[in-house]
Amino acid sequence: MKPIYVFGHKNPDTDSVCSAIALAYLKQAQGIHCIPKVIGPINRGTKWALDYFNVQAPSYINDVKVQIKDVKYSKKAYVNENESINDTFNFMKERDLTAVPLVNDDNILTGYITLKELAKYLIGGRRDIVDTNIKHLLKTLNAKIITNYNHDFKGQIQTCPVSSETFIKENTLKKNDIVVVGDRFKILDYAIDCNVQLIIMSGNKVLPKELLDKAIKNKINVITSSYSSFELCNKLSLSNYIKTINKTPHPHTIDINSYYQDFLNLSKKLNYNNYPIVNKNNECLGVLKLIDSANYTKKKVILVDHNNYEQSVEGLEEAEIVEVFDHHNIGNIGTTTPIYFTCRPVGCTATIIFDRFEKEKINCPREIAGLLLSAVISDTLLFKSPTTTQIDIDLAKKMAKIAQVDLNKYGFEFLKASSSVKGLSVAELISQDFKSYMINNKQYGICQITTMDFDEITDNIPKIVAKLNEMSETLYEGVLIFITDIIKQGSYVLYNDESKNLVETAFELQDIYEGLFIPDLISRKKQMLPAIMKILD
Repeated sequence: MKPIYVFGHKNPDTDSVCSAIALAYLKQAQGIHCIPKVIGPINRGTKWALDYFNVQAPSYINDVKVQIKDVKYSKKAYVNENESINDTFNFMKERDLTAVPLVNDDNILTGYITLKELAKYLIGGRRDIVDTNIKHLLKTLNAKIITNYNHDFKGQIQTCPVSSETFIKENTLKKNDIVVVGDRFKILDYAIDCNVQLIIMSGNKVLPKELLDKAIKNKINVITSSYSSFELCNKLSLSNYIKTINKTPHPHTIDINSYYQDFLNLSKKLNYNNYPIVNKNNECLGVLKLIDSANYTKKKVILVDHNNYEQSVEGLEEAEIVEVFDHHNIGNIGTTTPIYFTCRPVGCTATIIFDRFEKEKINCPREIAGLLLSAVISDTLLFKSPTTTQIDIDLAKKMAKIAQVDLNKYGFEFLKASSSVKGLSVAELISQDFKSYMINNKQYGICQITTMDFDEITDNIPKIVAKLNEMSETLYEGVLIFITDIIKQGSYVLYNDESKNLVETAFELQDIYEGLFIPDLISRKKQMLPAIMKILD
């Protein structure tokens, strides 16, 4: 069963990461195969909490786009290049294929055969040459061994359409020749004397004892078939290795991990009906028939701590959203079918997740409770943020008890570790907790950084503003950074040049400057974003 991926938003904060880990654990306890993921680098505070409770960080997921491995292709629909033409045709008929990949003994792709190429061979190809082995000969010709000394056979077919005397007079048989004959004993004797490679007798005829003894003495390969000489001549070349008519040794392939949409675009250009599927080692896995390409399974995901396309993973529109757990305003994510959507006006998604543990009566381990507690502390700034509710406080106390930590002491240590910005580059600083919002069809970026020492950032303000201006020239209409000081209970604001009037109007300020401190401005969700949206709307 394919897993359900659980993840938070881009530039994940502690709530986004820890809620994903905890929810995946809860779902696993309910028998649902879930895997926590992250879609961006983990910040310092989250790393500190993970290390403290000895929990491995979730692995990164780049996107949830539909890939070829999600499409229902014909698995193991390939033929070994040493199979016979006859068996290859039968395989294609059984699997309803108009083309089939050829592979070697290691399943490495070596070619590609179409029904069109088979038809060309049967109608106009060189049918008087045999290149095969004893196994294919016996199967294709419904034959039995009389004498056998070789495994492989390669030579020219010789038939006997004239009298024995005329044939012997006009034909000089060579060692590599393959003679098709019935009970014309003079020709059989002549063929044995010439030491031909193989004699195929039609109509289930057998060699007289004296000719058999002679064939054994000369080590001549002899088989007998139920078919007539005419039928043998028609069927003999069908025992040849399929690789002998391989006209496409380097076919166009589709990587199993490539994107479905890229395949659709390519298929419109190539206009093939069948595509060999390979892995990174060029091992063939099967065939994707164009007629089956619309039959695919979407990746299943559960979103935590967000419900906006702009804040989520690449390709989310191609995935199946199973469930959402969030504590923000309702965003722009839509689904084609009803889903479970849990969105509560609390300070942290982790509060909702822990409450679900209690309601489902599922035991919450110490390390999971510790991570959830870290998320609540981070989002509520140890209950100083206006987003904090009594539910957050009450459940945080329960989390602390399970995690076996002193709530206030651990909270201060966590905030101290997570608020350090020392040594971070400008790009790392901006990406700490950056979220994108689509407002009136225009993109805005709002970053919130929590720190206990704004002086660590002061010297970099010109570089930060320059970066914000650069971002506003390419993707964003406006980019703002709020640096929240836990001790002073307010936020410093930085903005791109074009957003100065927006900041002044939204927060009712005059003569603002980069790095202005705004008292009591702590919550992006309840204070910063609503004020900005009100002006823009």
